[in-house]
Amino acid sequence: MTQSLTISVLGGGSFGTAIGNIIASNGHKTYLWMRDSARAASCQKSRENTAYLPGYRLSDNLIVTADLAEAVANSDVVFISVPSSSVRDVAAQIAPLLLTDAMVVTTTKGIELHDDGFNLMSQVLEQVLPRHRIAVVSGPNFAKEIVQQMQTGTVVASDHVEVCTQVQDILCSDSFRVYTNRDKYGVELGGALKNIYAIISGMAVAVGAGQNTQAMLLTRSLAEMGRFAQTMGADPMTFLGLAGVGDLILTCSSDLSRNYRVGFAIGQGKRLEAIVAELGQVAEGVNTVKVVKHKADQLGIYMPLLSGLHAILFEDCAIAEVVKSLMLGEQASDIDYLDGHS
Repeated sequence: MTQSLTISVLGGGSFGTAIGNIIASNGHKTYLWMRDSARAASCQKSRENTAYLPGYRLSDNLIVTADLAEAVANSDVVFISVPSSSVRDVAAQIAPLLLTDAMVVTTTKGIELHDDGFNLMSQVLEQVLPRHRIAVVSGPNFAKEIVQQMQTGTVVASDHVEVCTQVQDILCSDSFRVYTNRDKYGVELGGALKNIYAIISGMAVAVGAGQNTQAMLLTRSLAEMGRFAQTMGADPMTFLGLAGVGDLILTCSSDLSRNYRVGFAIGQGKRLEAIVAELGQVAEGVNTVKVVKHKADQLGIYMPLLSGLHAILFEDCAIAEVVKSLMLGEQASDIDYLDGHS
């Protein structure tokens, strides 16, 4: 570490807490901001986030607060780790509080449909905070394993090389490795799109799909993700890295993923509204299905798995009927991003 900085992490969920703890443990003065003042006070006193990461002690360098101005006013780098539906609002609140040269990093894996426009989280930040350098962090990163100091890799992407270097330096530890990428939108799309396919994978396991089926789903999911990303101007090769196939494999194969758990419950015959209420945390994939389906239809992108999931979640179609239609649908080339089919 080259120098000690002041850092803030906005969002006291599991991932925000985990990276805040890494940064604080690396010797930086670190603020973790939560909306709920009572929960912030409790975490600050007990040195534990019992709501999201019970049993793991927080670094003494981590200051938990509900005072947004206190958290960001002197921060060199601000990480935003709130749900996608809150990113625009939080960015607007911090706009007058930020240092002129503060860097802003989003770790949120979601997509916003705003005024009928399709926005990645970095695009939201670019709109609200146009004077600040923006970066994204995404990868196969379960917070519970991060705080247990299990070896983990992630990706930082930015248009600014110095921002990537700074974020690498801030986050890198013996158990947390940070890779760089210049394809900011591709990295973000990988983190957002894989949530869709985690729901599909959980559903497949619940209905008794075999390993052949799961391998096919993972591979076709990656093809859909790459095809959508290329149409949106990202590099499909990004999806061969940690932010693409790495994150896809992780979230499609573990019940630590909230989106996987949503899919598993759907496969058991539970209603979506009840599942979301029972979960108690945001499953970004549910909203992402709606937003990406809308965009894919607008652009004419062939995404049969996405369309099938949308039919199950929001069009009251039976899983068996959707599966049958997918298996009897058009058969085309195995690897081809250019002809618009899969």
